[in-house]
Amino acid sequence: MPRVDELVAYPLKSCDGVAVDRAAIGPEGALRGDRSYALVEAGVDPEAASVGGGGGYVNGKSEPAIHGLRAEYDLAGATDATPTAVTLTRPETERAPAEERTFALPDEGDALADWAGEYLGYDVDLVRDPAGGFPDDRAAHGPTVVSRATLEAVASWFDSVADATEMRRRLRPNVVLGDCPAFFEDRLFADHGEGVRVAVGETELIGVNPCQRCVVPSRDPDTGAEIEGFRETFVRKRRETLPEWTDGDRFDHDFRLMVNTVVEERAWGDALAAGDAVSAEDVVAVDENGTPVADGDSAAE
Repeated sequence: MPRVDELVAYPLKSCDGVAVDRAAIGPEGALRGDRSYALVEAGVDPEAASVGGGGGYVNGKSEPAIHGLRAEYDLAGATDATPTAVTLTRPETERAPAEERTFALPDEGDALADWAGEYLGYDVDLVRDPAGGFPDDRAAHGPTVVSRATLEAVASWFDSVADATEMRRRLRPNVVLGDCPAFFEDRLFADHGEGVRVAVGETELIGVNPCQRCVVPSRDPDTGAEIEGFRETFVRKRRETLPEWTDGDRFDHDFRLMVNTVVEERAWGDALAAGDAVSAEDVVAVDENGTPVADGDSAAE
């Protein structure tokens, strides 16, 4: 049976993740503390900004230099990845010297923003959302899911990608599954208006769509150097290796990998743990946000 092989949270959006043994599900369905902080261009409202790149967030889509920052975290608790402190290391640039600094959060958030802005070359703000965080998919806030076999398969498509761990750092999932075949996660979504209930230990996620990829996986997670022709190779190999179970109409093009999920409110506060058994259950009707609709209701209404 598939199981949770690894849980990863990303306390500071677009920076390094941290592996945890257990992770509570917070309000709105994200892992507690996941992407609870983010850098944005100075003065930008994160609720109005686009996460797609060029919309105010300082993320890998819009700022390759963010890959040069290394981050380590002190976490709030055993199941809470909210950072109480972050140690950042930046490389030397023409604007700033190489340096490592630790910032207590939230008290030293302004100092962190000033330090990061010195490295980036423009003013930034550190913003915080301790409840739902700053996910890329604003409808599907739940943990993202991929299998280790998938990471191994996709890593093998590119000579310059060392292994599954590097590919995981490029794709940035929350939940990595073991004991299942490559692209198993494609079983965890269905057609538009439908979701797949996924039992994980004592709780449940609802898989709603295959994640549309962007430029970030093409970039070295340490340097930002981009693999030439990454998208074209990915699309060709994805099409060649597409399993028979990848047949939902949400898979409308081949530059998709990993599954976005939602978590029903009744499961907020539950926890996921490494080693949890995972199984795809029934297909249910969902609304436009991926939330299951009551029996007898129409997902299209």
